[in-house]
Amino acid sequence: MALILGIESSCDETAAAVIDGNGTTLAARIVAQRIASQDEEHRPYGGVVPEIAARAHVEVLGPMIEAVLADAGLGLDDVDAIAATAGPGLIGGVMVGLITAKALAMAADKPLVAVNHLEGHALSPRLADPALAYPYLLLLVSGGHCQILEVAGVGQYRRLATTIDDALGEAFDKTAKILGLGYPGGPAVERLAREGNPKAVPLPRPLVGSGEPHFSFAGLKSAVMRAKDAGVHADADIAASFQQAALDCVVDRTRIALGAASPGMTALVVAGGVAANAALRGALEALAQGHGLPLVAPPPKLCTDNAAMIGWAGAERFALGYTDPLDVAARPRWPLDDNAAPVRGAGVKA
Repeated sequence: MALILGIESSCDETAAAVIDGNGTTLAARIVAQRIASQDEEHRPYGGVVPEIAARAHVEVLGPMIEAVLADAGLGLDDVDAIAATAGPGLIGGVMVGLITAKALAMAADKPLVAVNHLEGHALSPRLADPALAYPYLLLLVSGGHCQILEVAGVGQYRRLATTIDDALGEAFDKTAKILGLGYPGGPAVERLAREGNPKAVPLPRPLVGSGEPHFSFAGLKSAVMRAKDAGVHADADIAASFQQAALDCVVDRTRIALGAASPGMTALVVAGGVAANAALRGALEALAQGHGLPLVAPPPKLCTDNAAMIGWAGAERFALGYTDPLDVAARPRWPLDDNAAPVRGAGVKA
């Protein structure tokens, strides 16, 4: 393992970090990190505007890399490799980070590691918990992705489930928009849900009880809109009822996936932006215990997009001898399991 400069720019956070692959604790592994949020830039639009995001990455990434290296007390010559998100994500933002990494790698004669953003999330629990061993079952839940995968090792993924329409994080953000809670929406819905009655509004649980562990949240979003338009429910009750319905779906789907998983799973792991939701963690903790497994989740600061997870994924890949040529392409879509069968009824997001 080695010292890795990690760069992340796939959506609306610009981030850089220096990772020590030989560190034995989380504090030792993350030598330095910085994150610049774009919440203020996107708040007037209620969501991420790709062009605004890309321009913001251009403005802050260079100075941020200089600052994070200074925080670490290192120069570019001191790192062993440069890792950057190469996809999936908003292609403009991905290109900003990847091109910057290529330029630095060329100028300093350092190896380049092109990281799948989803692999960053998938391996982030190992950054936080050095004791987590392969293989484990991963629930990956974010604004753009909702999947369950077996993680057998670096680059070794078997997808058991995906969403046939929308991701869980997107459903949280849409609910926030319907309720006028602003952006970012997921944390706002979680806060409001604490004040409401989760049984007050009858909402559907799409696919609950079906034999395949796939997800669907489009119908739930529509039901939330109808509940708001009806004008008879308090916003806090709608938020609480939505969150409970979403969690019921996730727990039911994950239970099915646990039954279909290969023998020998060491843990149930949850990662991605929605993994910061405390209610979700509580529900999954009970599910994992019922199957005799520990629940492993990164600290909330490592659930949302960050460069530490990209640097760590780069460190794991670099330790195995994986590097990439300077002409590696940015990819707006990049599945972890290229061999996964198409899901009946699923659109392009799956």
